[in-house]
Amino acid sequence: MMIKQSFILFLFLTLTLLLGSSCLDKSKKTSSNQTLNIALRGEVPTLDPASAYDTLSASVIYQCYETLYEYHYLKRPYTLKPLLADGMPLVENRGKRYTIKIKKGIRYHDDPSFYGKVRYLKAQDFINQIKRLAFIPTKSSGWWLFDGKIVGINKFRKQAGNDLNAFKRLTISGLQAKDDHTLVINLTQPYPQMLYALAMSFTAPVPLEIISQYNNLLNDRIVGTGPFKLGEWVRSSKIVLQRFEHYHESYYPSIGDRLSNDNNLLHDAGKKIPFLQGIVFHVMKEDQTRWLNFQSQKIDLSHIDKDNFQNAVNPDGQLSQSLKNKKIHLQISPSLTYWWLSFNMKDKIVGTNLKLRQAIAHAVDMDRYLSLFTNNIGLKANSIYPPGIFGYDPAHQLPFEYNLEKAKKLLAEAGYPDGKGLPVLRYDVRGASPTNRQQAEYIKSELSKINIRTKVTLNSFPRFLEKVRSGQLQFWQGGWAMDYPDAENSLQLLTTQNHAPGPNSSFYTNAQFDRYFEQLKIIPNNKKKLELMRKMEQIIQQDLPWIMQYYSKNYFLFHEHLKNYRHSDVIYNYMKYLRKE
Repeated sequence: MMIKQSFILFLFLTLTLLLGSSCLDKSKKTSSNQTLNIALRGEVPTLDPASAYDTLSASVIYQCYETLYEYHYLKRPYTLKPLLADGMPLVENRGKRYTIKIKKGIRYHDDPSFYGKVRYLKAQDFINQIKRLAFIPTKSSGWWLFDGKIVGINKFRKQAGNDLNAFKRLTISGLQAKDDHTLVINLTQPYPQMLYALAMSFTAPVPLEIISQYNNLLNDRIVGTGPFKLGEWVRSSKIVLQRFEHYHESYYPSIGDRLSNDNNLLHDAGKKIPFLQGIVFHVMKEDQTRWLNFQSQKIDLSHIDKDNFQNAVNPDGQLSQSLKNKKIHLQISPSLTYWWLSFNMKDKIVGTNLKLRQAIAHAVDMDRYLSLFTNNIGLKANSIYPPGIFGYDPAHQLPFEYNLEKAKKLLAEAGYPDGKGLPVLRYDVRGASPTNRQQAEYIKSELSKINIRTKVTLNSFPRFLEKVRSGQLQFWQGGWAMDYPDAENSLQLLTTQNHAPGPNSSFYTNAQFDRYFEQLKIIPNNKKKLELMRKMEQIIQQDLPWIMQYYSKNYFLFHEHLKNYRHSDVIYNYMKYLRKE
């Protein structure tokens, strides 16, 4: 950040001397508005694309790393298109072989491991990263994507063990770089979600030089091909990204859906991107801090927090006149994010006692929760599947409701009449914000009505994730922003093979559920898949590792000077399309 400011000041003074005050004003206008300012609710846990599996990390990583495919920014339903790939893949062998051409001349961000040389993208770099997902010391959150799916990948994982030299020496038989610009992936069985996987940052390419130089530890650095590069990371304060001066030619979309046309999102059609010179992510854990900084235009866009919702949005759902007068805009969009209360199924108290979990499910007033913490914006969950994906049934009902008498009866059946003999439950909070704390205290208060005592433990978000991945939690709020709009992405959260550090942080296991999942993951959207989805949901509702809460709805504010903004729960690399005036 300091380097960039110094350069702007130098340019500013030079133009003053050479061109006079009229040009000075023009320079100030064009140079000072080049940086996007974003507020983060907590600290970014990691910058390693093999490990990151949270929205905070994704907000940064997707601006710097790129993948073979990406989502079309202006189309809904979501549509994949090539990014680093030179066209869509050739799919052969009954869906088990993907041949992908790689674009030429794609340059990486400079790094000392390249010893002053320019490093261009190669097909082998994608293989390196998939090997990192399989390599045990990486502790990748994305291993589930390819576990058992690529020929030879599990054999590689076992043989490489914890040995980095073995990692470098050994190959995966199902991955081949036929030449520097041709990648071949051979699967053990058809994998309909393959293109979605190749659009996730888990599969962003990484040169072997980077892996070797930093001993496979990439948590605090970025060496990608994306439009922005890492400039500075001040822990607990900010992350500064700078425009990558050698970014390959890429252009703003020339077509979009009806909403894009209606909202003038095609004004920059065909123009070279990115438009921004840099991005600064500011860590602001307090809701009011973010709100005040947005109001003063130090932050360019903001989610509306619960305490300021009524000041921002009228009862009719429209933006308040006071914010309109400040030239602030409101964008409301559907979401693929949803929330639940989660149990550690390995825990000797909550994990082994279904009646106790059922008692808790009947003891929490979710309607009041939605009123207090979402301003009734959140849609009360009725399924483990969110609206917007194939197979979601709006008529489905959960097997529990708010009923204290029933909760007390179930608690007695669990062996704890009136809570007697039940140890204090540990409820871990996802972050240190006031809202996180208030939500936890609400759960504690609700459970106290049936004499269940709860201890609330506060965590920073990185610390919470550490506990999740190491199985240290007992009871907490789980949440998921879908990686892609397919039921398989929801159901994989509950499979045995995905136990933490994979995404199954509940450590839930059901053999029949796992068998159904193996069938479901290889078939397209059809009647058979719908039948499997219903059977799998029934199993989850019977075992109750989750108590479903609500589906999110997105309310975002942004200043008039920010152009081309369109919110999405799936598209994280959107900042390259934004422009400021």
